[in-house]
Amino acid sequence: MKCSLQRGDQDSKPSTFQSMKRRSLLQLAVGSCAIGFCSGKVNAVEPFVRTKPGQLRLSLAAYSFRNLLTKASNGMNLFQFVDFCQAQGIPGAELTSYYFPKEVTNEYLVELKQHCHRAGITISGGAIRNDFCQSDPAKIRDDIEQAKRWIDHYAVLGAPVIRIFAGTQPKGDTWGATVARCVEACETLGKYAAQKGIYLGLENHGGVTAKADGLLEIVGKIKSTSLGINFDSGNFRSTENPYTELEKIAPYAVNAQIKVEMFVNNKNEEADLPRVLDILRKAGYSGWVALEYEEAEDPMVAVPKWLNKLKATMG
Repeated sequence: MKCSLQRGDQDSKPSTFQSMKRRSLLQLAVGSCAIGFCSGKVNAVEPFVRTKPGQLRLSLAAYSFRNLLTKASNGMNLFQFVDFCQAQGIPGAELTSYYFPKEVTNEYLVELKQHCHRAGITISGGAIRNDFCQSDPAKIRDDIEQAKRWIDHYAVLGAPVIRIFAGTQPKGDTWGATVARCVEACETLGKYAAQKGIYLGLENHGGVTAKADGLLEIVGKIKSTSLGINFDSGNFRSTENPYTELEKIAPYAVNAQIKVEMFVNNKNEEADLPRVLDILRKAGYSGWVALEYEEAEDPMVAVPKWLNKLKATMG
């Protein structure tokens, strides 16, 4: 991918304003080349060109309260979840699709969006279920159509990114055929997301993305300006050193989810949060870092403690 900038007369001394303007144009052009705008062609997803140091912003994933958000009574709804985030003094909330009403209306989305604004909470992203590796084309089409509906919903909410899955290789299927289906579906969905100004974050979520190399192979074949990786710190469970795996995917991250435990050397242990955040910083990542709490302790008790640890670590 090539991108050239015309330079001015080398013998004339530019003003300070002109120098700043040229630097800005250079940064814009480099960034544009990185996402395939220079030639007008959409190239395979590549590491993002970022301005360092990155800025990390703390969010909380609604999935952390999955048991309360699915209780028929005395539970929690998304409005109350947003209020919880506000009470914790964090700026972001990740609104997982699983906890919306069965029938999502535009009125509900507008009310939720305005509630977030009044609470001073930014919707950091969304998350959906899907399987783009399954062998039944009709089921993949159904998942694509469902994902498009959620892209529309999250566009109303103003979410910048949606977490998606790849899927699992069907028994008896070849790796190449499975990956090809996943890539095709992601490209189709990426084109739709681009029209809405939303990124899709393909997560390292087991299956064909259980290892960094598999995830990067898929991402490297996808042609889209609106797709990157959803960096999940706790999901590499098939390798001895998940931190090394995270280092590989961090340059492609468009969203980050942080878990408080990791699977190291075939056993669970408490995550080294400073190390995880340092991996993101070294990659120049700027964006949301959402705590996704999955442990057994009551989240009403545990989540505030972990949020405070993340606040301290993030500075």
